[in-house]
Amino acid sequence: MSVATKQLRLSPKRRLKNSGRRNPLGGLIAWITALLFVSPVLWMMITSFHSEADAATNQPSFFAPLTLDAYAQFFGAASGANPWPPLINSAMASVFSTILVLLLAMPAAYALSIKPIKKWTDVLFFLLSTKMLPIVAAALPLYIFANFSGMLDNIWFLIIMYTSMNLPIAVWMMRSFLAEVPVEMLEAAQLDGAGLIRTLSQVVAPVATPGIAATGLICFIFSWNELLLARVLTGVVSGTAPVFLTGFVSSQGLFLAQLCAASVVVSLPVLIAGFAAQDKLVQGLSLGAVK
Repeated sequence: MSVATKQLRLSPKRRLKNSGRRNPLGGLIAWITALLFVSPVLWMMITSFHSEADAATNQPSFFAPLTLDAYAQFFGAASGANPWPPLINSAMASVFSTILVLLLAMPAAYALSIKPIKKWTDVLFFLLSTKMLPIVAAALPLYIFANFSGMLDNIWFLIIMYTSMNLPIAVWMMRSFLAEVPVEMLEAAQLDGAGLIRTLSQVVAPVATPGIAATGLICFIFSWNELLLARVLTGVVSGTAPVFLTGFVSSQGLFLAQLCAASVVVSLPVLIAGFAAQDKLVQGLSLGAVK
């Protein structure tokens, strides 16, 4: 068996591990780059366990006494603020919009990748060009429309906005994933009399599960981290976690430790989702990379 064949039979994680063994310099550079990206997050976590006075020192106090006061303040121990409604709103907007995006993007990507469509590259470019519009340019028209239709400060209107925001990139990603589905499987399903919905749910979806998981995770992260639309279109009832997070920034007093604690709590759902789906994410993003 050749080396190339053995590499193809390995999982993406094993391939990356073996390549790091053959190239120690590349592995060292990768570790240094990863530490550079992770260091601000680690600093934020450490600061969240410090008091406000220690967090505000000009030279960072890494070895200052640890305390949970910032987390207690975030959960309303002193002010009585309740962070759970914004967190629930963010979870609803992110989960429901991601589900809608996957349900709409999968048939569109199936049509662009498997069915013969003329100038399919122009369709993909048109979809991607919608992401080139600065979101701030559409903020005022969306606010006027939401106010006129009575959908202002409504979580369902925000779900629709997140769906339209993530749909182009989801179609673009899933098109490349579904292109890897063997045509023979689709032809066999057609011979068995399977319709479009059955083909997508029972034939295409199991094969493209890593790609679907990667697309869903990215759409979930984009929706969870979105701030501008949530800031403009929501208020007291439907405010999301990023909007609630900005409320800790003040022009008076010390707020750095409490802001770091709030950032850690708000980041946990994304980190948990990424850790739970890391295998599918690696497989999905590397799908089609090795021929």
